[in-house]
Amino acid sequence: MAQPSIIWFRNDLRLADQQAVAAACSIGPVLPVFVLDDETPARWRAGAAQRWWLHHSLMALDADLRQLGARLILLRGRAGTVIPDLAKATGARTVHALDHYEPWAKAQQAEVAAAVDLRLHDGLLLSSPDRVRSGDGGRYRIFTPWWRALQRMMPPPQPTPAPARLEMAAAAPAGDTLTDWQLLPANPDWAAGFGDWWTPGERGGWAQLGRFIEVACDYDVARNLPAEAGSSRLSAHLHHGELSPAQVWHAVEAAIGRQAEPYLREIGWRDFATGLIDQFPDYHERPSRAQFDQFPHRADDLDTWRRGQTGYPIVDAGMRELWATGWMHNRVRMIAASFLVKHLLGDWREGFAWFWDTLVDADLGNNALGWQWIMGSGVDSSPFNRIFAPVTQGEKFDPDGTYVRRWVPELAKMPPDFIHRPWEADAMTLLAAGVRMGETYPWPVIDHVAARARAMAAYDAAKSGEQ
Repeated sequence: MAQPSIIWFRNDLRLADQQAVAAACSIGPVLPVFVLDDETPARWRAGAAQRWWLHHSLMALDADLRQLGARLILLRGRAGTVIPDLAKATGARTVHALDHYEPWAKAQQAEVAAAVDLRLHDGLLLSSPDRVRSGDGGRYRIFTPWWRALQRMMPPPQPTPAPARLEMAAAAPAGDTLTDWQLLPANPDWAAGFGDWWTPGERGGWAQLGRFIEVACDYDVARNLPAEAGSSRLSAHLHHGELSPAQVWHAVEAAIGRQAEPYLREIGWRDFATGLIDQFPDYHERPSRAQFDQFPHRADDLDTWRRGQTGYPIVDAGMRELWATGWMHNRVRMIAASFLVKHLLGDWREGFAWFWDTLVDADLGNNALGWQWIMGSGVDSSPFNRIFAPVTQGEKFDPDGTYVRRWVPELAKMPPDFIHRPWEADAMTLLAAGVRMGETYPWPVIDHVAARARAMAAYDAAKSGEQ
């Protein structure tokens, strides 16, 4: 009788185009397992919003496995101990998994591989990070030349279908239940509205991909307009591996041809970000430019920013969208992030930590790269003096104020001329809109011109080493 193989699921919660699944089931009986590892390291355990998504995605994966004759085994503990213990208890000789690149994932893989036969497969990215090389064999740190090099390797291989059937190993343990893990929020249920926006799982990912394809031709323009359904909203499905990047690449390219390039660049950006984490494992903790080690961060307005009470409507709308849905439009993410680190002089790592906890798509590489890009401290980043003016950004990308009205309802009746600058409205306009500045909506926490001057002074002091 063939010995069983373990399929070790992590951020790859799908059955189609899943090389670990394909390799294991081609040999014989399988032991599909997901390990909730909050120990390696505990400080980078999945955030609360990710855990909400994980609960529902694991439930969907288990249902899909059962349709094929198997089930998902849920185990909790240190992966480097749990996986070898499972192999020993069941007689499994081989563990199949997709290769992951976060520092703790690589440590887990090394620990498992020291105890059992671990076979790592590609499929998390369009191409594994160390394969995209410059002419002299070096690794890229800047996106544009990296993207040119990746394009020479594209398209990715055609996606493979899910197996028609899986044979569950007879020795499979019962494992935990999802209820045991308590991944969902208790009282109060701050994620109560998430289900109105998301359907976690492989089927939910395909449904969202189908919706995106219907509007993908307009992506290059519409992706910047937060009031419109122009972005793909696939980031959480990709982060949790419910869709592979190859599946998305081929589906979008087949649907709209050359018009797909702006969106495919964004899929590439996800690969690039993971590649930076692979090169610089502390990229989410330390600035890459030495002068930012001395930057005089402040923390006094951090909670105001988190709660969406800064007095700048486009920033507040984004922060409230994040809290209500576990997601924020990408253009608004940049505006809100710039406001924290430049208007408020907040530490970008505090922003990173808040996004890590509240985003359903909180990918380590994308999150770290985005914050260091905004701060100007990364290996590939915007210059520090690019400071987003929140009023100008709001008027440009949400000209009618539709997005702001949705998420900042106390401003719903403000006319478009003042929706992004309510403090400049005359008394009659405020009265008609039912807005009382400082009472129903806050005054701006800081003046934009003063904030810009303060930010540049802080940057100059950091460069010169002054404290």
